[in-house]
Amino acid sequence: MPEPTTEPTAADCAPGGCPFTAYRLGYSADLSIVPASGDRDWMEATKNGWANRCLPLRVANQAGWLVLNDCEFEATWTGQPQLDSIRFKFRDGKKSIFVSSMFGYGIITWEIPYLFRTPSGYNLLARGPANLPKDGAYPLEGLIETDWSVASFTMNWMLTRPSHTVKFAKDEPICMLVPQKRSELEIFEPEIRNIESDPDLQTRFRQWMESRNKFVAEQKQKGPPEKGASPWQGHYTRGTTPTGEAAREHQVKLKLRSFIEREPRIERAPQTAAPQSADKSVGAPSGWKRFFTRPR
Repeated sequence: MPEPTTEPTAADCAPGGCPFTAYRLGYSADLSIVPASGDRDWMEATKNGWANRCLPLRVANQAGWLVLNDCEFEATWTGQPQLDSIRFKFRDGKKSIFVSSMFGYGIITWEIPYLFRTPSGYNLLARGPANLPKDGAYPLEGLIETDWSVASFTMNWMLTRPSHTVKFAKDEPICMLVPQKRSELEIFEPEIRNIESDPDLQTRFRQWMESRNKFVAEQKQKGPPEKGASPWQGHYTRGTTPTGEAAREHQVKLKLRSFIEREPRIERAPQTAAPQSADKSVGAPSGWKRFFTRPR
């Protein structure tokens, strides 16, 4: 008999990283998985791209892997709870084998064609893409124990406005995968204190506040620049306090590894998409792909 095997633990991980495996489940196609980019259309559309100065936003944008939609379509919910209360219109008659109305109540479901495996003690948070709002649709989140479960999961978006048509573009992110160490949140002991109870922290906070207030006052006197981006302090981005004290650890970018195709997909007979409503063209292809092909 073969020797029993166990899932690798975090302690077993090589210095280069921990295993995170997506096992294909025999679908006739795949959904692409890519490291998340820090870029967002709405951030780039702000004046001089000022939203990109917010490092916490950009790092959060990159904190996971994105599963991409495979087929452009529109969805309109009638407001009723039945499975057929969502009307789908797929571009050029190409229906997705992954998209359906599986639960009713205006919920769009993507079947994720993988069984994920994480090291022992690690869950997988399946959530919507960070800082990527979508009018009329909201991503539902799930936390899965992917170190032992043998069940696959779905990604679900709830349509929130009856009779409002929502478009999902090809290559648009529909799920963000974020491994999390199990029980780590539960080790924290939350408490609320007054800042005066830590005199050193209070002093450094006051220095930051005074520096910030002085900077804002100076910019008001100068007025907006005639051209180019407005000045900014950028202490947090540099990982320093206003007095020049450097952080012990500081990240300005996440460098997630791409999924490596260790085995070629086994070619199978095409699967039939779930029956949907009539198809009609819904516009030109989107530019989502550019966010996952540019250097991060």
